[in-house]
Amino acid sequence: MPILNKDMTLCISLSARPSNNGTRFHNYLYDQLGLNWIYKAFAPTDLAQAIAGVRGLGIRGCAVSMPFKEDVIALVDAMDPSAKAIDSVNTIVNDAGHLTAYNTDYTAIEQLLERNAVRPDSSVLLRGAGGMAKATAAALRDAGFRDVTIVARNEAAGRALADLYGFAWRAELGDATADLTINVTPIGMAGGPEADSLSFPAAAIDAAEVVFDVVALPPETPLIKAGRAAGKKVITGAEVATIQALEQFVLYTGIRPTDEQVRDAEAFVRAQ
Repeated sequence: MPILNKDMTLCISLSARPSNNGTRFHNYLYDQLGLNWIYKAFAPTDLAQAIAGVRGLGIRGCAVSMPFKEDVIALVDAMDPSAKAIDSVNTIVNDAGHLTAYNTDYTAIEQLLERNAVRPDSSVLLRGAGGMAKATAAALRDAGFRDVTIVARNEAAGRALADLYGFAWRAELGDATADLTINVTPIGMAGGPEADSLSFPAAAIDAAEVVFDVVALPPETPLIKAGRAAGKKVITGAEVATIQALEQFVLYTGIRPTDEQVRDAEAFVRAQ
């Protein structure tokens, strides 16, 4: 990594509970590609002030994580179709003070469903109704999934998301099962109040063909561990994080690393 200097380009991430995964991923690639850039994670106490800082300080790129993906919309100048279509933002690009919002979560979900050959006729339980849930629901709809149930205790948010994509809604999981279970809540996230909790009960995991957790930290969440133990195909939040971070890297720098460079960056993140 270059020594800090006045010409260095800065990118950041904003999250309630930031990890070093994105920091390591981006900085590793900056180093490999010889870029005079640096990436830093922050936990903002005032989102509006943080975004004003992005604009005023000329910060090139800003990743946005839970719980800021919807609140940030009012603070940007333009919405790329990837973000506007689902009213959720995970990426901001600063062009000389003009802030454009994107969503690379959608791309990650779309690619992972295809890579893992998840059948569109599969039944789905999608737990959550926030910004990441919107990206996931949109990717499911666009991939041809129709038998999807949104599980969310917040009735207004849950029903709104379900109605938007023509899906069903229920407040609690109860005894519901499906071929594909997807957690898009903070349940199981390191450092959170439910870090050791399962987002789906054992019966739902046993009945599923594929278990998907978008939580990236830790790489092996309680849900992923339970899915592996039950012999299920699993899709991890770490995989989501890599794809969405790669697409952010391209938006920020205009450079697409090689597959080998991306694999090396992933290995670097895992080794830390």
